[in-house]
Amino acid sequence: MDFEPYEIDTGPIEETVAFHDADEESLRQSVNHARAVKARHLITLRRASSDQELSRLFPDFFDIGDSWHIISGGDIDSLSYIAHIVDHEPLDYLLFSSWYLAADGVERLKHWIAEGKIGRLDAYVGEIFPNQYSDVFQMLSEVVRASGCRVCVFRNHSKVFAGCNDRFAFAFAIESSANINTNVRAEQTAIHPSCELFHFYKDYFDALTSVQPDFDRWTPYETRPRPEADRPQAH
Repeated sequence: MDFEPYEIDTGPIEETVAFHDADEESLRQSVNHARAVKARHLITLRRASSDQELSRLFPDFFDIGDSWHIISGGDIDSLSYIAHIVDHEPLDYLLFSSWYLAADGVERLKHWIAEGKIGRLDAYVGEIFPNQYSDVFQMLSEVVRASGCRVCVFRNHSKVFAGCNDRFAFAFAIESSANINTNVRAEQTAIHPSCELFHFYKDYFDALTSVQPDFDRWTPYETRPRPEADRPQAH
């Protein structure tokens, strides 16, 4: 199935504005509002395309030991990989690392937690995130705190997901060039169902110290692995 690339139009605003009478702040808010409305629509379209494409490409369940490698032309949203997994196998724990995270991504994560598809969630973001994207950072902090985990802020440019289902001793790591936002650039991603790689990343991120003191009382999630042979085979 082919999908047309989506682009966010940042061209002239059709609405007539008396620019010579408007102060700079009013002008900025007018432009930002117009872009946000149009971008929201395109994000929804892209998400639908992403989820459909991954349903076509991937099995419902990933076998431990396999690796899946994807290169896309910007037509697959980063969180769609997690959507595919949690739609078939709920996670007791998930961590993600991303330099940037859009509000739309926070809403998806919040929705999955509310549905019981993600139990606990740790978030690792870049050092500019709390100041340059303060509203989204606040949203993310509330969602993560409600799950009993933390948002860790550090000098970060890595893009990683790592999650597990303790009941079936299923764990995975996703390595990607993509931040958790929408763009039309080529991105590469690798999905590894692997307990070893899950712990490789979790141990690293657990040991980090945040430059923000908001979650100083956080304690790492303790996994309860079972032998890989106990996990049901892929359908």
